Amino acid sequence: MGPVPQPPVNPNLRRAPVQQRSADRLARILDSCAGLLDETGYEQLTTRAVAERAEVPIGSVYRFFSNKRALVDALALRNLDTYADRIADRLADLPAADWRAAIDAVLDEYLAMKRSVPGFALVDFGPPFPAEGAADDANRRLADRLAVLLAGHLGRRPDEGLSRAILVSVEAADALLQLAFRIEPSGDAAIVAETRMLVRSYLAQTLD
Repeated sequence: MGPVPQPPVNPNLRRAPVQQRSADRLARILDSCAGLLDETGYEQLTTRAVAERAEVPIGSVYRFFSNKRALVDALALRNLDTYADRIADRLADLPAADWRAAIDAVLDEYLAMKRSVPGFALVDFGPPFPAEGAADDANRRLADRLAVLLAGHLGRRPDEGLSRAILVSVEAADALLQLAFRIEPSGDAAIVAETRMLVRSYLAQTLD
């Protein structure tokens, strides 16, 4: 097999895959981690269980990841890449002038992944428990990606004002959607609707 085109470097990987066989093995490991998170939760997740589910030697897991935390962090970053790709696809079908439709697409894709993507309900763009003493920057990473995507779609620059507005929106939506999914496993419809209205109203100050 020839070399695999390299994705953006994942800082959680001990070693990036070079051959297709290695990339496929890494994907199976992450898929297995995601499935087990839905079944057992984070606390009961083990690297040995992931290896067994992926049908790889335990050494293959440690070839890529130093511990369970690094594995889950890598899954979160893969989720972010997948989400960004899906948002880009949605935006491509929307008129550039309609920022409200773009914001709806951002929220709708998150809800779709929350309801259907293995492991995403527990680990979306960051682990369920931030590392002790470390700042949880998952929402900032998400906001940075969204600012670039939305700015490109709307024909704007991702300047400080837009980036700040997107970050505030992400933080607010994250808190409210967590509430929605605590109330109802599929997301409480009324809370989701209120979240959509709040984000739209706030961003109107920047985007109208």
